[in-house]
Amino acid sequence: MTDRPAPDFALPDQHGRTVTLAEFRGEKNLVLVFYPFAFTSVCSGELQALQRELDALQREDTALLAVSCDSMHAQRIFSDQEGFTFPLLSDFWPHGNASRAYGVFDDDKGCALRGSFVIDREGVIRWSVVNGLPDARDLHDYVKALEAVRSTGTGH
Repeated sequence: MTDRPAPDFALPDQHGRTVTLAEFRGEKNLVLVFYPFAFTSVCSGELQALQRELDALQREDTALLAVSCDSMHAQRIFSDQEGFTFPLLSDFWPHGNASRAYGVFDDDKGCALRGSFVIDREGVIRWSVVNGLPDARDLHDYVKALEAVRSTGTGH
């Protein structure tokens, strides 16, 4: 699932601003994190860990985006309540389209799996991992994958 073009998306963030993959092309690497549901303990813990490590992940050359199938309004309350300073994107309608494009939509549950992608500046997926619903991700995996992209100059 790596070394292929990342599917484009246009999703509203928690403030209603449309965010697209295309706007980062040629500008920034992306850490794109899909998560099942706002307000759940594992998802909250994972996103809190990302917030704590934001400086290591999000630099002038890299942005962090988190996506779930929750509504934009739920994302806003979740973000405000947790103090997240990175965009939470809503894949609410058409329900799960971006999650499906990345191969992380669970049709039985109606939500995204824990899919993680590092996308270089050229819009190519350079690293990915998909965890099941109950399985938290290892934050250090993102950092290692980003460092590999940054050190090889991939996507510059």
